[in-house]
Amino acid sequence: MLHIKGRKTSGNVMKVTWILEELKIPYEREDVGGKFGKNDEQDYLDLNPMGLVPTLIDGDIILWESNTIVRYIANKFSSGDLSPVDDGERAILELWMDWQLFAINPMMRPIYHGMIRTKPEDRNWDEINRNIMRGNELWAILDKHLEDREYIGGNKLTIADFPVGPVIHRYHSIVEDRPATPNIDRWYNNLKKSAAYQKIVMIPLE
Repeated sequence: MLHIKGRKTSGNVMKVTWILEELKIPYEREDVGGKFGKNDEQDYLDLNPMGLVPTLIDGDIILWESNTIVRYIANKFSSGDLSPVDDGERAILELWMDWQLFAINPMMRPIYHGMIRTKPEDRNWDEINRNIMRGNELWAILDKHLEDREYIGGNKLTIADFPVGPVIHRYHSIVEDRPATPNIDRWYNNLKKSAAYQKIVMIPLE
């Protein structure tokens, strides 16, 4: 059985457990990181030298980058469906996965930590508002891409949705004053129809 080390409230853990739930793959998850700690203990660092979550253990295979884990699960259990066999089709989806890492994460991190994990009196509103403005610019890129698509990869769920899906839920939950993004709204509503998305992603923020 697959074993996941990482707390369920981590956005990076959500990517992994969401795809597992979508595919109905049995797994065990252990709370690691945040208030649970253990990610700075040597036993964990031997598995994941970055000391972050999640870590996937699949027999002799140990992986510790969330998007890599999503790719691994999709290729192993859903090749030709969530993960296209065609190299070009798959590369286009992976582009959006990488976009989440290099563009969306740096914008979202200060918003999330500033609004959810920082006391109101200690919030850096200049930093928060600057990143909200940047976020609105970035989401406009995705909104344009989604003009004729139900999901990021087309008309069905693919690996491209799993990294970005948890972030859009957090952004919409935190940022109320947003420009209109009707295509993102449609995509987000499609995600919310999934029982797996509801179970894994749509939980209280902390």
